[in-house]
This record gives sequence, structure tokens and C-alpha cells, in this order.
Amino acid sequence: MYDVIALGELLIDFTQNGISEQGNPIFEANAGGAPCNVLSMLSNLGRKTSFIGVVGDDQFGIMLINTLNNIGIDTSHLYTHKKVNTTLAFVHTLVNGDRDFSFYRNLGADMMLKKSQIDENHIKSTKIFHFGTLSMTHIGVKKATYYALELARKAGCIISFDPNLRPPLWESLVEAKTQIEYGLSMSDIVKISDDEVRFLTGYDDIKAGGRILHEKYPNIKLLNVTLGNCGSIAFYKDLEVFVPAFIQKQTIETTGAGDTFCASILHHVLDLGIENLNNNKLYDMLRFANAAASIITTRKGALCVMPKEDEIKNLLLNE
Repeated sequence: MYDVIALGELLIDFTQNGISEQGNPIFEANAGGAPCNVLSMLSNLGRKTSFIGVVGDDQFGIMLINTLNNIGIDTSHLYTHKKVNTTLAFVHTLVNGDRDFSFYRNLGADMMLKKSQIDENHIKSTKIFHFGTLSMTHIGVKKATYYALELARKAGCIISFDPNLRPPLWESLVEAKTQIEYGLSMSDIVKISDDEVRFLTGYDDIKAGGRILHEKYPNIKLLNVTLGNCGSIAFYKDLEVFVPAFIQKQTIETTGAGDTFCASILHHVLDLGIENLNNNKLYDMLRFANAAASIITTRKGALCVMPKEDEIKNLLLNE
């Protein structure tokens, strides 16, 4: 029934959008959360998607549910919590376009997903199951995530993972590393950033760090490392393919760039499969994903402003 089901956080990203007359920063409420950003991009590419998670029974929760419905993401397994409010994140854009996050999540509704809310038949209905680590920071939602992964593997789904490391949300970075390593051990496709490669391997040479992860986790069939404004690398069997980034003069922030990239990779895997990729297919896949990611950097927010396929193709044709 579905091309991709994702599990994890759905929240409000408050992104800075100007300065008031009193000189105070103005923040705009944007729908966000990495797993749903991925689904939003996939929906733009014509894929059928569904989300598993929890929002608060509050105005922000209503906004998020309506947003997903309007985009076309199935919300039949998006639950509301009566007592715990929707998770909030304040995104501070740095001079170089990167971000710093302040989370209001102790408690946050996305942490309240229970194992009993995971529907086996729902998991069985997808080709790809996608997840990150924010659904493994606390015991209850971690049990739900582990159970969903168990069901997805049993059903023969392709499993996709983006570590999406957010240090402030972990009791310790040791625990964060443990959960990321668990995610890596369970996955067929991984999208990981250069900073996360450094965190896991201690290597500043990202290509060398990527090779270490590729060798350590032979279950990962396709490992994609994003390099910010330098591009991306795919590790697949004995192939290593690098594609430079598309640099946009209008870049204002990087929120959602990794999620857009990840969705673009999954879109290609749905078309091509994961067993018989070659150098040319990997190059075209990364080039499309890099182009899509560059477009989202020119926009505020992510989930509601993902690029359309024709925008990406126009950028590729004009480069």
C-alpha cells in the first residue's frame, strides 16, 4: 500500500524570520521533524507515504495533523496525547547557514509513542521503513522503535536510517553513539552527515571514516555521506562515488537539506532497486539528491516547502 512509512518526531520548528521594531527576533512556527520532512519530499515526488508518531492534543498538534493531511501523508497512525504537549524546537541560524537547536521536549509528545501503538499490518504494508535516533532517546519510544524495526525486518522491508544526531536530547553522548550504532546494524540504506562520521569514527578524513563504517556494517547496502556544501559520497559494494554540491547564491539556511537528500535517494531506490546499482546510477542518484537539497536551502522551514520534481530537473538541466 505504501512506498515509505516513517516513524519518529513530528514537531514545530520555530525559525527566525526577522527582527521586531523593538529589536527582538521574530520566530515563525513551521511544521518540522526529520522523518516527516523525508515523507513530504517523497510525496512531492509522487510516492505514497505514511507516518507513525505522536503530537499533543493542542493547537500545534492540530496544525501538524492538518499539514500532513494537506500534503498527502497518511495520518492513520499519527496519535494525539491528552497530557503532553507537542514538541517544540527553536532553530537559530548561524552566520555560515548552519543551525543551532533549542528543544522544548521534557516531556514532548513525540516521546510518548508506545509499543502497543505499532500496528504489524501497517508495517507490513510498506516497501521502505525509515527512522532516526530521536525516537530512541527515551525508553518507551525506544521500545516502540525497536519493535517496529523488528516487524519491518520480518516483513522484508528495506530499512532506511538517518542518525540525525542532536546532542542536547541525549543523557550522554555514549548512549547516543550506542543507539546510532544499533540503527546502523539494522539498516539497508543509511544517510549520514560528515559530522556524524567524525563522531562515530574519530576521523577527520570523511572518506576514510565512511570506508570504516562501510566495512564495519556489511548489512548496509548503500551508505550515503553528506558533506554540506562540498557534496556527497555513496559507498556501495566496492564502489565509491563522489558528486559535488550545487551552490545556491540564495541560500539562507540548511534546515531540511539532509532530509531532502535522503528522500531523493529513497525515491531512486524505489525505481531502481538496491541490488544492481552501478557507477552511473549512483552518480545520477547523488546528483539529483544534491540538487534537491540545494533548493531547500533557499527557503525558510522544510516540511511545507519541499522542492517539486520539475524544479530539480530544471536545475539539473541548467547546470
